[in-house]
Amino acid sequence: MDNNHLKNIGLMITGLSLIFGVSTCSQPSTSRDIPNPPKTTDNNCTSTVKLPAIAPPTIDPKLITANTQFSFKLFSEILKKEHNKNIFVSPVSVAIALTMTYNGAQGETQQAMAKTLELKDIDLKTLNQANAALITSLLKLDNPQIKIALANSLWAKQEISFPSEFLKNNTDFYGTQITQLDFKNPKSKDTINEWVKQQTCGKISQIIDKIDPSSVLYLINALYFKAPWQEQFSQESTKEQTFYLGDRGTKKVPMMSQKEWFPYYETSDFQAISLPYSGGRFSLYVFLPKKTSNLAQFSQQLTPGNWDKWMNSFTRKEGTIKLPRFKLEYETSLNDTLKSLGMEIAFTDKANFSSMAKNTPNLFIGEVKHKTFVAVNEEGTEAAAVTSVGIRTTSMPPRESQPFEMIVDRAFFTAIRDNQTGTILFMGSILEPK
Repeated sequence: MDNNHLKNIGLMITGLSLIFGVSTCSQPSTSRDIPNPPKTTDNNCTSTVKLPAIAPPTIDPKLITANTQFSFKLFSEILKKEHNKNIFVSPVSVAIALTMTYNGAQGETQQAMAKTLELKDIDLKTLNQANAALITSLLKLDNPQIKIALANSLWAKQEISFPSEFLKNNTDFYGTQITQLDFKNPKSKDTINEWVKQQTCGKISQIIDKIDPSSVLYLINALYFKAPWQEQFSQESTKEQTFYLGDRGTKKVPMMSQKEWFPYYETSDFQAISLPYSGGRFSLYVFLPKKTSNLAQFSQQLTPGNWDKWMNSFTRKEGTIKLPRFKLEYETSLNDTLKSLGMEIAFTDKANFSSMAKNTPNLFIGEVKHKTFVAVNEEGTEAAAVTSVGIRTTSMPPRESQPFEMIVDRAFFTAIRDNQTGTILFMGSILEPK
């Protein structure tokens, strides 16, 4: 197997979150405070991630609680609108991009965003410091087998002046790359999309179709994650198996299989397993409703309280997991979703973003766009096997009398979680593996 192939196999998840086209009908003011766009290169995996300049050593638990509550609110609202299709989102990416925007809000708009993001008990300074600590924790991994990149950027219309405090908060706490662009130039769209492509290692190549004439600012968060399994699946064990699509019939899918000791949890309604990546800090969680239930009924149980209880209920148990190999791309507009969650004022001419641009009234959010890509397969990198062997030297837990069998042959819920901080990086419902 050649080295280039080794670099591409394994589990790869990438996510690109939000774009805010903040529009105005007023005459712009003049600014020379923002640098010109950086030169881009045609490198399919060159990230320009910058660590926050200010990062406390610990993450405020209030932020993790707020992010968890927001994650399930967001996912539940998306499910209402798109319950009949595969969904895969990055709630932490959405939350970070919205929080960057929150730094520019005032008055009723700020209050509405705080309610939506569950930030009512966190002041702005504490919030920014906590996000800086979280971003730093994710980027400063001590495991060379895991690649994670979280990058923020702010693309400003050339003629608009933005308050120094708003820009400073974004650079100091979020490591935001701030760039001034001529939005009338058709190549400006390409410049932003090229940055997106670089931050996601080529997995998402476009987030902007065109720049609206009234747009003055784009805030973008990009999240990329790639990791090998702690215990990789054998390709020889992957077999074609029937996957049940409910009232839409069945289809044959490549079903990966592995017998091992895993963190496992089961109730009368579902089976759940935690599949750790190299080092164990991150895991893929899979929740499979019992045959007497379904994913829609399970989704009613997806609450922050239940999630915390479930996370504390996993115990190591020997068993067999059969999981479909799958790959999907997902795209959605979050405008209506965020309006339903209480942020409607931010999308209207009554919005108050005076801390974002004091001399440019009538700013409001024009578009919130979210794109993700996910691919799950059997393999890891060559180095992952070494890590896997090293980790297996830990002591074996007590054996349980009855091994479990979990065959994921129908719709399921899945999440990528940072077990160290409790942050949910990605979550989704898979109705049909592709």
